[in-house]
Amino acid sequence: MLKRYSGLEELMQNETQAKDYFFSLPEYVRVQISQRESNINSYASLQDYAENLLRGDD
Repeated sequence: MLKRYSGLEELMQNETQAKDYFFSLPEYVRVQISQRESNINSYASLQDYAENLLRGDD
């Protein structure tokens, strides 16, 4: 079952994998994700949002 959190901060406090992934992202992606942190409520949503932002880099 997918664990949901109240936002990015709570997600990163509880899931080391999500925190490591977030800090591995380019700074511009982290900034954009942080601006919408309340929409990030799971590791999957973090990955999806980051991949959408990175897709423009191709």
